[in-house]
Amino acid sequence: METKKNINELFLPFEKKGLSLKNRILMAPLTRSRAINNLANDWIAEYYCQRASAGLIISETISPSPNGLSYPRIPGLFSDEQTRSWRSVTDAVHNNGDKIYAQLNHPGRVGSSINLPQGATMVAPSAIPADMMVFSDIKGLVKASTPQPLTFQEIKSTIGEFVTAARNAVEAGFDGVELHGANGYLMEQFLNPHVNQRDDQYGGNVENRGRFIVEVTEAVAAEIGINKLGIRFSPYNTQADMPHYQDIQETYSHLADEMDRIGLLYIHLIDTVTRLEQSGAEIRNAYDDCFAVIRKRFKGLMIINGGYTRERAIQATESGAADLVSFGIPFISNPDLPYRLEHDLELAEADRATFYSGTPKGFTDYSNYIPAGQ
Repeated sequence: METKKNINELFLPFEKKGLSLKNRILMAPLTRSRAINNLANDWIAEYYCQRASAGLIISETISPSPNGLSYPRIPGLFSDEQTRSWRSVTDAVHNNGDKIYAQLNHPGRVGSSINLPQGATMVAPSAIPADMMVFSDIKGLVKASTPQPLTFQEIKSTIGEFVTAARNAVEAGFDGVELHGANGYLMEQFLNPHVNQRDDQYGGNVENRGRFIVEVTEAVAAEIGINKLGIRFSPYNTQADMPHYQDIQETYSHLADEMDRIGLLYIHLIDTVTRLEQSGAEIRNAYDDCFAVIRKRFKGLMIINGGYTRERAIQATESGAADLVSFGIPFISNPDLPYRLEHDLELAEADRATFYSGTPKGFTDYSNYIPAGQ
């Protein structure tokens, strides 16, 4: 029988920086498009409850603003009704002995105005549309809309929306908040000079382009506390029409310093080279160098994500490269993923055709591990 001392730390309880978890396996945020009328519901409560063996669940993307509802069936946390709807989800997770953070994300230019509620507007740092197709329930696949550039005052209002949503998240019972500064959404749009062509204090040099992220983080930390706040980054990301740019390393060095100064609980870093199947030694080495710089400069917890296997996750925690590892797609089709990883069991394949279907199929109907012959 395997003794506790022979079990890798990935599967053992974790306690550091005031965060107490039952293992180091996190459920990564995954857009699932089941929030009918932008509200959490019984399907969503059941879905997260089924996966409550994770050390920590980070929720699907939740919009802090009506302007962030630019793709279908995305939940929000900007109204009283939305806040109340999440309480059944957080209660279900807590009743099953787990913790859950709300991931707050504003898509910015990623989406279509056809999906927005009345009175809302597609916004971004600059009026540059993403060269991509997005889904709508009304017309199927459509081109991403051209956003309106945020004015200075609208930037301040958007920061306020993040603060309100974070306060609502705590009121709804979430244990903390993750800010989504990755994957080509609004926060990362400010970082990229191909997308952000502003000539004010939010554009131009590295410090200016990072200002929006820093100000959102400072404001949310002041509202809910640094011990409940993390952020997600994706250096060398090309998702959502985000070309590489010259000063990526300098950008994330600056952000690591700023997140450390603020005292954030964690940085959640996506290995975009593996996740997006980018090839070549040059890009691999560039990402690895960037990771090392962030790890050195930021003294909080490091969560890593992006195509991690059981073996890579074990190696990362054994070596100290990361404190925690998050898994995305494997959690969709394996509700009991920590158990399967710990016992090196076969993983079920996810049905990608149902990722965003808007029905319980491919959402709450995956089973826990069943041994052969049973």
